[in-house]
Amino acid sequence: MAKLNVQIGKLELQNPVMTASGTFGYGLEFQDFVPLDQLGGIIVKGTTLHPREGNDYPRMAETPMGMLNCVGLQNKGVDYFCEHIYSQIKDIKTNWIVNVSGSSPEDYAECAARIDALEHVPAIELNISCPNVKDGGMAFGVTCAGAESVVRAVRERYSKTLIVKLSPNVTNISEIACAVEAAGSDAVSLINTLMGMAVDIEKRKKMLSIGTGGLSGPCIKPVALRMVYQVAKAVRIPVIGLGGIMTAEDAIEFLMCGARAIEIGTANFIDPAVTIKVRDGINDWLDRHGVADVNDIVGAIG
Repeated sequence: MAKLNVQIGKLELQNPVMTASGTFGYGLEFQDFVPLDQLGGIIVKGTTLHPREGNDYPRMAETPMGMLNCVGLQNKGVDYFCEHIYSQIKDIKTNWIVNVSGSSPEDYAECAARIDALEHVPAIELNISCPNVKDGGMAFGVTCAGAESVVRAVRERYSKTLIVKLSPNVTNISEIACAVEAAGSDAVSLINTLMGMAVDIEKRKKMLSIGTGGLSGPCIKPVALRMVYQVAKAVRIPVIGLGGIMTAEDAIEFLMCGARAIEIGTANFIDPAVTIKVRDGINDWLDRHGVADVNDIVGAIG
């Protein structure tokens, strides 16, 4: 069996397979399908300082080779996670990572600070695709200044591994990656969903309640691969790749483009055991090709 361990900041992952936020709940929902302690990491659903109801229904729509969602970060807030979820997951031996969202740098920082106190949560992932309510609703992650403002605020109050999840809805994602690296991020993950929409021509209506939503699934993989490749060349911190990964072969493409680990998202809705299948598939590929360490193929395409 090949060596599958990878390092993300201070995090030691037993293998490079993690789950993408918003597609795996709090992890507990999948424990009948996969052994949670055999995953490299589990990124729990987006968590905010205060509870959020999310957007009106309909919130999801199928598209060719993908799906759209506008759930709107529905969650019960960070205190609910700390008081009710943490006790159920803390003894499961994997890397628990909380995806943190907010509407201001102060919100992000306060949410992160509360999670920082949890001994068995060694990292957070910042979702900087959220709208900045103080700046007319523009997402933090689409400008270097906006992204930096969140990372610096969080870094002042959060001491553990800090991953920043980058938005693909920008002109130059490498510039944003370099900005968050300079502001104190330990790693970046990309890509978040692409903005899209769908129309019901019989009802002559938009298929999502707010019109637009995040596009995910196999259809976005070529875009994700290109952006991971570009960012991996631009930063010194580890890159985590995601976007349309359905199979071990998909995951290996991301690794070869420079990702040190990967996240699986939409595929969890199709096959709840896909994460373990991808982990085993990576190992099989490495064995067949005589590669003793998964790190040896990271950035292999040059």
